[in-house]
Order: sequence, then C-alpha cells, then structure tokens
Amino acid sequence: MTQAHPVPQQIWPDDLAARYREKGYWRGETFGDVLRARVADHPDRLAVVDDRNRWTYADLLARATSAAGGYLSLGLKPGDRVIVQVPNIAHFFPAVFGLFLAGLVPVYALPAHRQTELIHFAKRSGARAMVIADRHEGFDYRPLARLVQAEVPDIAHIIVIGDAGDHVAFDSLRAGPALPQVDPSAVAFLQISGGSTGLSKLIPRTHDDYIYSFRASAEICRLTGDSVYMAALPVAHNFPMSSPGVFGALHAGARVVMAPNPAAETAFSLIAREGVTITGVVPPLALLWMAAAPRTPHDLSSLQVLQVGGAKFIPEAAARVRPTLGCTLQQVFGMAEGLVNYTRLDDPEEIITGTQGRPISPDDEVLILDDNGDPVPEGEPGHLLARGPYTIRGYHNDPAANARSFTPDGFYRTGDIVKRLPGGYLVVQGRAGDHINRAGEKVSAEEIEDHLLAHPAVFDAAVVSIPDEFLGERSCAFVIPAEGTSPRAPELKAFMRGRGVAEFKVPDQVVFVPEFRTTAVGKVSRNVLRAELRSRYLNKETT
Repeated sequence: MTQAHPVPQQIWPDDLAARYREKGYWRGETFGDVLRARVADHPDRLAVVDDRNRWTYADLLARATSAAGGYLSLGLKPGDRVIVQVPNIAHFFPAVFGLFLAGLVPVYALPAHRQTELIHFAKRSGARAMVIADRHEGFDYRPLARLVQAEVPDIAHIIVIGDAGDHVAFDSLRAGPALPQVDPSAVAFLQISGGSTGLSKLIPRTHDDYIYSFRASAEICRLTGDSVYMAALPVAHNFPMSSPGVFGALHAGARVVMAPNPAAETAFSLIAREGVTITGVVPPLALLWMAAAPRTPHDLSSLQVLQVGGAKFIPEAAARVRPTLGCTLQQVFGMAEGLVNYTRLDDPEEIITGTQGRPISPDDEVLILDDNGDPVPEGEPGHLLARGPYTIRGYHNDPAANARSFTPDGFYRTGDIVKRLPGGYLVVQGRAGDHINRAGEKVSAEEIEDHLLAHPAVFDAAVVSIPDEFLGERSCAFVIPAEGTSPRAPELKAFMRGRGVAEFKVPDQVVFVPEFRTTAVGKVSRNVLRAELRSRYLNKETT
C-alpha cells in the first residue's frame, strides 16, 4: 500500500516572491515552456549529441512528449516523484523533460550511487518509479533497481533505457492522456546535496527559481546559438546541469555534447569532433587535462572557456590554464542549494586566477560572519550565508537538517569559509570542517595546498585535519608526486618554510599516494583520506 509522503514544496515569503517577479527573475516559465520556445525558434538545430544520437530540438520535444504521455499511462500522477539514474547519454533529456511535461518530479541520482543511497532517496522522497539506463561503463543497473524496489515497494515501475528485460522499456512509452498544466512556482525536481559526509539531503528546486539560475548563468557565460557545451561531469550534478550547464545551453539554443566519461582522451576527442566551446570540470580533472594537453593529437582550438568549480581551484594551478589549454578560465563557486558565483570572462587575470567569482544576481544577499554570528570586516574570513531568488529556504522532508542549515530569516548556512574582496568577489578559504585548529591557530587546508602545488615535484595535494592529543588538531598533507619525481617530506616542508609562511602552516605530516579517491562528482574525498590515514596508523605504515 502506498504510504503518504509530504509533497515537495519551496516557499519564499510573499514580499520576496513579489520582488523576484517584479524584477523579472521569475517569469512564470516551466521547463516545458523553455523547450517549446526553443523548438519554435529553431526546430531543426542540433540540440543533443552523444556517441549514438544526434537530435534536433524538434526531435527532443517529440521524444519528451511521448515519454510524458507514457509516464501518465502507467498510472503515475502529477506530483509523483521519480528517481532518475541516467548517465551522460542523450536519453537523459527526453527522460527528464518528459517528467517535467507530465508534472512529475525527478529525483536525481548519480551513476555512482548504489543501494544505500538509492533506498534513502526513494524513502525520503516517496518515489513511485525509477528511470534508469540498462548499463553504463560495465555496470548493470537493472539488478540494482530491483534491490531498491524490493526495499521500497511503493516504487511501482522501473523504466529502462536500453534492454528493459522484464521492466518497462523507455522507448515503448507513447503519448497518452492530455498533459497537465504545470505551475511554474511548483517544485520541478529534487536534487541531492553535495559534500562527502552522510547521506545526501534532498533539495527542492522550482521551475521559477532554477530557470532564472541557468538563464542568468547563460548570459554571464555569453552562450549563444553557436555555442557547444560539453557535459563532462555527471549531468545530474548541479554544476554541469545549470552553471550554465546543459539547461543553460538549451535555453540559449546551443548544442549539448554528452561525454560518457571525463577522461582527457574522451573529452579531447569530443572537443575536436564537435567543436566544443565551453565545458566544466572539477580541479583534479583540470590538472589531469592540463597534464595531458601537451601530448594530445586532438585539436582543442575550439575550446574558448574552461570552467572549474566544485571545489576551490588553487591559484598556482589556475594560472596554468590559459598557457596550457589556450582558453579562458572561468571559476565557478556554488552549491545545489542555490548561490552561484562566477568570475566574468572579461575580468582581469588576477581576479580570474585568484578568486572564485561574484554572485549571479543583484538580489543575492550574502553574509560573512564570525563564529559569534557577527559580520567580519571586508577581506577577513568568515562563515558564508546566503539567500536570494534561487537559493532554497529548506530541504525536503528533513526538519533536523533545516534547523541546522537555515536561519529563522531564511539565510542558508553554506558551511563555507570565505573572504569578500571589493566588488563582491569571494575567495574560498575552505569548508568550515576543512580548517585545521592547531593549538588555537586556524589554518586553511586550501592555503597549505596552494603552497605545496607551487613545488615542481607536486602534481596534486590535499590537506586534512587529524586529531592530536596535545594540539587539538594537526595537519596531514596527502601528495601525488609529479611524473618522474620522488619528493620527500623534509624537502616539501623546507620548501614551504622558504616561502615565508608561519610555522604552524607547515604540514605536520606528509603522505605520498599515487592518486586520490574522489566522491561521485569527482571531488577529492577528505573523509576517505582521513580513514586511510587512520588505517596507516593502525598498520604502522605512516610516512
């Protein structure tokens, strides 16, 4: 029997909602309206490309309309939640636009998620169906979906792109009942919160607020109908979805290219084949691409903008993008909960390489507070809080998280430590949990990483805090050596001292590793690094 679950909603106070509408941020559009408008403008222009498909805007709308009718014919009703676990393939778009047209609510899962996460998403959202790919990168998602359905019987349908077996084939969905009128202020989808700790929270985003976010992002990034955006990161993540991402690209009438994985060889081949003009990666990928670029046989000259986001991009590495890849760097700092900052394409180089940008909207309200909740002077680090026309007011079905993460007047506590420069540009100091409190001295992990990356024998570095009986916390630097080098810990510590930093910023410990474990979206997992360090201690294998 289907259990009752709260309907996802996101409510702004009446005065703020009126302001956002009056200023034109919220235009009363739905995702379906956006797609229909682009089809009216240029039905025969290429919209989406992957290794097997090349669909025009008209193709995409036709496929989405069939999917929408098919979903409703299965008995799903507007407002029902549907887990979408689809990798970077063209079918992602008719799958989700079909849900939007039917008034259904996608719950985005990443390809890397497995039983524990999916069961959590299904139970927390009250999901009634799943849309999955049959296989991707050698993994069969159909047995996984069956396991989830066995744990969550409310999931009535598993819809499979590809070989459906005994499930519903996505390609069998056909237009059926009349499509409903969709409310632009209603929740369009549930997204997962970022970070690497615990199970993700569910983020309700409305048509109004999310469309404003990617429409304004596309303007900031200067997307046009001639732009070609490549989704290199998992497309269900907020960065490649909306910053400006695939939705911003479609809003601009551009072409979206789906990369099945973000490896340099895959990405470079697609850049050359499709004339990609803009794409976005996380810092570890940017380093790998820059290392591979000098040896690639592929022509990368079409690439105009490389966006780097998801975590702070160290200035030492940021400065190498233009000379190595021949394109403009654009730093992106944001969160699925809302606030997104960009360096602008015509900013001075020191702003592009040294900051994480400024907010999208004139109505993004940003607070930077000390530990007591008082504003810090400009240029001083503090806790970042935000509210605005595309920043949520609460998580779905999670009162405890809402009490922790939102102030009574609606500011979202981002968990980031930043400082603000003149002009509103933010410099990320790290997550609050990534600061090391060493004998009362608070040290930014990113600051230590910045110094280490300046050493020619360091390919990448990640610094974590570890408990210490006497100091409270001490620092451990995990280092990936550059190819053909064999640095030693004393050498790196001496190098940092030679850069004139305070002694308490020199890492207490250095561990050399061949690679970093990452989260599902490619960020370095500091929790995994801490666990690895504990294991080394237990096995007496510390460096």
